Amino acid sequence: MKIQSPATSFLNQTQQTSNKLAEQLATGKKVNSAADDAAALQIINRLTSQQDGYSQAVNNAYDGISYSQATESNLSGVNDAVSRIRELSIQAGNGALNDNDRAALQEEVVQLQSQITETFENANFAGKPMFDGQSVSFQVGPDANANQTITPSDGSFASVISTIDISTQAGAQAAIDISDQAADEINAQRAELGAFQNTLASTIKGLGTQQENIAASQSRIQDTDYAQAVSQQVSNDILAQASVALRGQANQSAESILGLL
Repeated sequence: MKIQSPATSFLNQTQQTSNKLAEQLATGKKVNSAADDAAALQIINRLTSQQDGYSQAVNNAYDGISYSQATESNLSGVNDAVSRIRELSIQAGNGALNDNDRAALQEEVVQLQSQITETFENANFAGKPMFDGQSVSFQVGPDANANQTITPSDGSFASVISTIDISTQAGAQAAIDISDQAADEINAQRAELGAFQNTLASTIKGLGTQQENIAASQSRIQDTDYAQAVSQQVSNDILAQASVALRGQANQSAESILGLL
């Protein structure tokens, strides 16, 4: 068994240290494998998993905002149609109009009723119906209970609006009350959607802060301190040069002894 000289052993150690420092400087990470620090690597992996979870939660929250905005946009169109029906109802209540005039106004009401019904029956978000009355939940945190839920209108008042007929003065009077009730329900739903969007926006901000804190913790464990690594590299290079010189000197001494023998 060949025994290495102290100079050779020290040179090998400095070479290993040099390789490790070069890898840290190249990758920007001081922990590149379990051999570097097994415990630290496990912590880094857990923190990475946490960050991935927060990133997905943020994406979910943005999807929730998009869903809410799309729902509100459809309700805005319905609200415009209801407002127009109310306007036509007031106009039909004018005693100066005859039956033919009111019939003409009713034709526009029928078109608006069709528009409202179509919105509630066909509006969807990525293929999911918006107004089926089913609650929609968005997972916006790492915990099982960290979700936000919204329940859009089931559009039931559309069937009430479909009964509006302003071809008579009495019908026009009744239409005003129906329109007002529908508008109140729409405004309440839009207010709820607005609050939902604000809640998710606040949640996204909080998730971002937590994600930044985790990233900072991971960086302290994982990332290379370039100033320190470069300083260590310079120091190690000096030691390596010294070990080479010592090894050369040792070899010369050995040759001298052999020469004497």
